[in-house]
Amino acid sequence: MRPARLHRVLVALPLVVTAAVTPILAGVGPGGPGGDSGDPGGADGDDQALIAEGRELYETGCSSCHGANGRGVVEEDGGVRGPSLENSGEAAAYYYLSTGRMPLANSEEQPKRKEPAYGPEEIEALVAYVGTLGNGPPVPDVDPEAGDLALGGEVFRANCQACHGAAGTGGALSYGRAAPRLTSATPKQIASAVRVGPGEMPVFGPDVIDDEELNGLVRYVRYLADPEDPGGLPIGRTGPIPEGFVAWLIGMVALLGLVVWIGTRSPIRPARGSER
Repeated sequence: MRPARLHRVLVALPLVVTAAVTPILAGVGPGGPGGDSGDPGGADGDDQALIAEGRELYETGCSSCHGANGRGVVEEDGGVRGPSLENSGEAAAYYYLSTGRMPLANSEEQPKRKEPAYGPEEIEALVAYVGTLGNGPPVPDVDPEAGDLALGGEVFRANCQACHGAAGTGGALSYGRAAPRLTSATPKQIASAVRVGPGEMPVFGPDVIDDEELNGLVRYVRYLADPEDPGGLPIGRTGPIPEGFVAWLIGMVALLGLVVWIGTRSPIRPARGSER
């Protein structure tokens, strides 16, 4: 090889090696997959900032019950102050925070819907952080407008009606618990509850209720909030037995009123021959 050509090869060799090695180092070093930069799943800068904000909110308002690492807190007597959040996922965090069921003052009470303690941006940050604690389900991407109302009704009657009632007004469960009323739930809250099974509710994964059925179910539950009433007055949509009792009561009152009215219109007269 000529000296001039050899010189050019020696000059270009470091550049070629650098170009080949840099992508590999970028993939395994800090900030890449498996790195130690604190960037879960290779999140970008905005996601890192959101997760960092969520971590700060979590450590301030949630860690006393759920633990600093999200693994829960067990009392000295064996009771659980707060369950583990490792695999609860974004869906669970969104459901509990957006419905105001968390934070909970007393861990022994059943969480109930109330005004959320956090604003929408804070909820978004907390949801992002809890999503990094494990492999739980994400917040479902639901589209009620694309759902089949009839299909949703079938799914609801097969899986939800027994606890939440035919009209979605809730119902009593065992051990003093109750299935909540569904009329105030938003589409994302309904879909998230289906995927995570809060409280005593079963978890309905995609293998049980697929995305198409979930869209229909969400549409049907939202329909129950303001359904059509072709049969007349809904009477609170409390079900056929109370409605039948009200109909019977109204009918009896009307019948008694009719009897009284007839009695006042036709006074009793003495029979012939009885007057002296």
